[in-house]
Amino acid sequence: MCMRTRECESRRYPARHALRWLGWLQALALSGTVQPVSAWVYPEHRDIAVIAVETLDAERREAFDQLWHLARQTQEQRLCELGADPAQGIAPSCIDWAALSAVAGDHSCSSQLMTATVLESQWILQVADVAAHLKVDLTAVSIGPLPEELPGTSELISDLRRRVESEKVRALRINALRKADLRLQRADAAYVGRARHNAAHFLLPRSHTTMSLQEYAQLTLQMGSRINALGVYSWYHLSALQKATRLARDGISGDQRVALARAMLFDEAFALHFLEDAFAAGHIAGSWGDTAERQGTHDYYNEAGLEVFLWSGGSTSIVVMGDAHMRTEDAQRTAVVVRNSLEQLLDTAAGRARGTEFPSTPTAPLLPNAFDVCGNERLIERPDIYQEPDWYQHAEVTYLTEVLAQTPIPELGPGLGAMPRFRSEVGLFLGLAGSVDGRWLDGGFTSSGSQGFVAGVDLDARVGLGLAGVLSEAGDGLVFLSIGVRGDTTSTHDVSGISSATSGGNSAAAVPSRTGISTRLRMPFYLFPGDLLLLSPLYLIAPERYQAMAVTAANGGLIPWQSSVATSVGRFQFVLGREIGVVFYGAGSEDRVLAPGMAGGPARLVTYKSTALDLPIIEYRPFRSFASRQSSRLLFQFFTTLDMPHSASVVSPPGAPGVDLHDIWSVGVRLVFDWRYYP
Repeated sequence: MCMRTRECESRRYPARHALRWLGWLQALALSGTVQPVSAWVYPEHRDIAVIAVETLDAERREAFDQLWHLARQTQEQRLCELGADPAQGIAPSCIDWAALSAVAGDHSCSSQLMTATVLESQWILQVADVAAHLKVDLTAVSIGPLPEELPGTSELISDLRRRVESEKVRALRINALRKADLRLQRADAAYVGRARHNAAHFLLPRSHTTMSLQEYAQLTLQMGSRINALGVYSWYHLSALQKATRLARDGISGDQRVALARAMLFDEAFALHFLEDAFAAGHIAGSWGDTAERQGTHDYYNEAGLEVFLWSGGSTSIVVMGDAHMRTEDAQRTAVVVRNSLEQLLDTAAGRARGTEFPSTPTAPLLPNAFDVCGNERLIERPDIYQEPDWYQHAEVTYLTEVLAQTPIPELGPGLGAMPRFRSEVGLFLGLAGSVDGRWLDGGFTSSGSQGFVAGVDLDARVGLGLAGVLSEAGDGLVFLSIGVRGDTTSTHDVSGISSATSGGNSAAAVPSRTGISTRLRMPFYLFPGDLLLLSPLYLIAPERYQAMAVTAANGGLIPWQSSVATSVGRFQFVLGREIGVVFYGAGSEDRVLAPGMAGGPARLVTYKSTALDLPIIEYRPFRSFASRQSSRLLFQFFTTLDMPHSASVVSPPGAPGVDLHDIWSVGVRLVFDWRYYP
């Protein structure tokens, strides 16, 4: 029976991993889905918990240290000596209690699984190492003061300088997250699928403006409610408090006391992950809508910030940020509420009176709680709390509302007064793309040794699947198929070896003007182009392995040379093998070109068709705009083309010998305008 760790989770939810759709799409059809991601990144979660412990009063800090000392017995190598080490550097060799709130939710689906992961797995130390490096990278990303303005500097110039500086910082942050996310996915294969299961990391929206804290608490906590951040926090915080009452009053000792203290602290740490999520802007505003709308709203407000009021804050508002954008004031503000929750636990474990006494629970289990936040879409029945009609008036709920009162008031749900929504580029789309390009040619179809240029235009219709930001904004899981028309100008160089070639018109050009039917296919790959298609049967026998390959492919491949790099002036990406274009020239009628005559004879007129393979190599995107259901972008591609003529036939002079046409290699630059509509 499967009970624990990362491998167990993948086996338990093979049909629910959201990223399976990428692999299934590439194997079968253009359809799929991606779910929203979690809130604060690992080092931010840990920093909040460290501040909470560091700001405990002396008596409670001593109680915490004693409980942590008790909980780490027999696990001294894996659990750090200090429960919250503010000086912990990179490559940590152990996990402290503060890190547990970061492991929860994103790297485990229950306190029970988190305990097994932390105590038994080796990959969790790799995750901690990635997080430590990410903290260093994010700390280095800060907006310094702008240089002093020179006399006469216009407001426009000043604004442009600010924008450039802001884009530079944003690019550094995106690149840091890209590197960390790729490393996290390699360390923890279930990372993406686990974090994208459901709404456990989000607040439930309010249904009306007059909703009170008591009404919201009932909505959040009652059995059958959609799973949500404060519901999960309450579930696990109550479980920890129940264990604390037994620890304070029960006469257990020895190994049982160690197990109870460890289970209590792990339950509380798991709860705190979701309490901390309640202060992330994207998880306050992005809590409803379809998949793409939730993810887009989540991403926007995490970066832009959100003004909120606290349930207990009266008319004073605050601005909160989100994932990877946490400021010092965000960490300190959240840590105050986390500390208050921890104080409830420490006081209960010590038997200290708090006005309202938490009911004793002598049957509290010695094991961490097993409520699965990945496998449950709704809060399930909990007889110890919900068995009576007036359960929300009990002392247990009083403890919860004391904490919930300090959290942000969530935004309204769908309807009048709702915050503006944003949509990520996730899901099926229909699109149009137009391009203009110029190519440098080496030789021609009937002669070699000369070079020239050709210009071309292309207009095509597309259908595809957007998977923007599978792991981060730097990702590129784009899949599309397009068909359109293309037209080329005559080349700037003529066929050599023909007298009076200039009188030959279009046919005398080394490459005459042409039109053709163009097609284009784009999809990521793991190690070599098309490998996910070839390996698609693997999904049927090892879905978790195939899913991990698909995630890796969407974010740069096994050797992440195809991950995009953000800069202050746009995004660069090496894309060779991700996209191929094919143009069928002469599909409706044969093209014509002149060839030198034999032994000084008259020039020969040749009809032919050709097929051109177009391979983009490097892509640069300076501009992107996204509305509710439409996106547009400009991008430049540096590409190479192999033009292969075939079906050649000499039509003049009659009886002239045939001509061997040459393949033509060319390189060029293309400007593309890409528009998409997400239905």
